[in-house]
Amino acid sequence: MFEDTYKTIAAPSTGSYSEKRSKFLAYAFPVQSEEQVKKHLTEIQKKHNDARHHCYAYIIGPRKDAYRANDNGEPSGTAGRPIHGQLLSKDLTNTLVIVVRYFGGIKLGVSGLQNAYKIAAREALDAATIIEKTIDETYDVVFEYLQMNAVMQLMKDPNVTIVSQQSDLNCTIRFSIRQREADRVVEALKKVASSVTVATL
Repeated sequence: MFEDTYKTIAAPSTGSYSEKRSKFLAYAFPVQSEEQVKKHLTEIQKKHNDARHHCYAYIIGPRKDAYRANDNGEPSGTAGRPIHGQLLSKDLTNTLVIVVRYFGGIKLGVSGLQNAYKIAAREALDAATIIEKTIDETYDVVFEYLQMNAVMQLMKDPNVTIVSQQSDLNCTIRFSIRQREADRVVEALKKVASSVTVATL
C-alpha cells in the first residue's frame, strides 16, 4: 500500500532563542501555496522592520516537491538550511518557518549562526501541534436527476467529502476523496452516472 498521508502543523506557532545578545524570533505557519508564503513573509517583515535578517524555509506539497531555504543576508548556509533541516527532521510539509534576527553586536560565527537558527526553528515547531492529513483527489460527477439516489448512496462513503453540488437537467457534484480509495469509488460511480472526471482546480 502506497503512502497517502502527510504531516503538517495545525496552526501558527512561535519560538525564540538568544545567543550573545542576538535574539532569534521564530514563526511557523501552515501554508498551501507560495502565495501564502509571500503573504506571511510580508507580514513578518512589516512587524519586524527594524530587524537585520528575516530568514526562512518552507516545504509545500504532499510529496514535498516545492521547497526553498533563504539566508536573507546571513552567510550562505547558516540560516535557511538549518531551518529547512528542522522541517525535514519532523517530516513536515505545507509548513513555513521564518526566523527573525535582531543582531546583538557580537558575531556568532558560522557554527554559532547555524545552531541559533536551528534551535529557534525547533522551538517554534516543538510548540506546534503536528497533524496527519490524507492526500486527496477531487472529481466532478455528472448525472441525470433519475440517477440521484444511486449517486448519493456512493457519496455517503466515509472517505468522500462533497465540495459543491448543483441540480439542473444534469446534476453535478464535485467531491474530494482519499487517494487510495479513489479508484474504488470512481469505478462504482461510472456504473451509475453519466460521467466522472478529475476536477480542474
